[in-house]
Amino acid sequence: MTRGASHSSISALLSIFFLLFSVQSANGNPNYMDALAKSILFFEGQRSGKLPPGQRLTWRSHSGLKDGSAANVDLTGGYYDAGDNVKFNLPMAYSTVMLSWGSLENGKKMGVQLGKARVAIRWATDYLLKCANASPGKLYVGVGDPNADHKCWERPEDMDTVRTVYSVSAGSPGSDVAAETAAALAAGSMVFRVVDRKYSLLLLKTAKKVMKFALSYQGAYSDSLGSAVCPFYCSYSGYKDELIWGATWLLRATNDVSYTNLIKSLATDDGVDIFSWDNKFAGAYVLLARKALLDKDKSFDPFIQKAENFMCRIIPNSPYSTTHYTPGGLMYKLSQCNLQYVTSITFLLATYAKYMVAAKHTFNCGNTLVTSETLRHLAKSQVDYILGVNPRKMSYMVGYGPSYPHKIHHRGSSIASIKTYKQTIGCDGGFQPFFYSQKPNPNILVGAVVGGPDQNDAFPDDRSDYSRSEPATYINAALVGPLAYLAGSYSK
Repeated sequence: MTRGASHSSISALLSIFFLLFSVQSANGNPNYMDALAKSILFFEGQRSGKLPPGQRLTWRSHSGLKDGSAANVDLTGGYYDAGDNVKFNLPMAYSTVMLSWGSLENGKKMGVQLGKARVAIRWATDYLLKCANASPGKLYVGVGDPNADHKCWERPEDMDTVRTVYSVSAGSPGSDVAAETAAALAAGSMVFRVVDRKYSLLLLKTAKKVMKFALSYQGAYSDSLGSAVCPFYCSYSGYKDELIWGATWLLRATNDVSYTNLIKSLATDDGVDIFSWDNKFAGAYVLLARKALLDKDKSFDPFIQKAENFMCRIIPNSPYSTTHYTPGGLMYKLSQCNLQYVTSITFLLATYAKYMVAAKHTFNCGNTLVTSETLRHLAKSQVDYILGVNPRKMSYMVGYGPSYPHKIHHRGSSIASIKTYKQTIGCDGGFQPFFYSQKPNPNILVGAVVGGPDQNDAFPDDRSDYSRSEPATYINAALVGPLAYLAGSYSK
């Protein structure tokens, strides 16, 4: 067997090299297009299943090839959620929605990265289709025992923990994860509508089926699955936000009035000031406000107020603001993985700013006038902070800029690649030589955005500090849209 590098692997290495050494655009702003490319590339490092020939992060290899076999179904593919080797479908589906939404809103600004984003979306939707269609009356919602997995520090390629399969059904409902899956499939159907009509129709057909399931058998998946999803991805906000979110995406994909009636029966405004994989109300309201602002459908006017109430709780000089900012200007919501909230909320700021421009619209928070530029400036400040415009002058995106986290909490990144160290590293085998090592991770997970600094802008770059040093698919997925938006607004 030859040990020389193949032409495809050399091309992949060269593309990574050029990605790593392109940092700032000529106009002095961060190089948003470069950061966009890296934010999408990150998803290749999270892939589960059989990797394709064009895999660019070449230190990864095939993994989870028997996923689903415990239930005699094929559940290979999809993404590991963060720095572990578990597939949790609630955050995966949310990540898929955000990648899709970003592509739908900003596709014309993405250039060649739009095709790369579609590949990332399809890696998730292919898996979600399996989960929805493998067994009648059942929706598979995750693979891998999280409690067993989190006791180990091993590469996904060596994974020997139990690959338990989790599902929801009529007797064990999961309206939240089902409606989120429906949202992901519906949003994905719109992404592929022009480029792959047959696939788009399959996604939409499955989305409708899964949404019907979510509505027919109502209940929180946390109650059905217990420690398989809690405390990792409990549905803390309940499942009504996912129902309105799923219905909102199906309405956008179909214009079926039945979804309008459902949305209006579920809408609430309980002072929401967050948007994340768990709480979808704000995202739904922004998307529904679009119908009023851009489609001029006055029956959706109440959602303009709901969306703007949310914005007024985020904007720093608003009299209704409930959002803390660090001394360096970073939005600070919660101590655990704060950047997930920053990227998701920033997505809504940038997207609503775009709608405001198109509609020539402004609004007020008390006596404070809010223009599209107000939101765009705030969105830009958050993205710039992540990319290194902060007191530490550190980028929180791995591989972007001269200073970035080197000891991220990520099994695959922190352990020697199976391509160079072929011996099996078992459950406990990775702790002493790799997890506790003070050396930088041997494999660069290019594009990974970590949990981020604390409320005082401090960041220890400590592998054991998962709340700050762990990347996650939903941090990156929500950042793709704002990066594309800013790349189009502040191009070279």
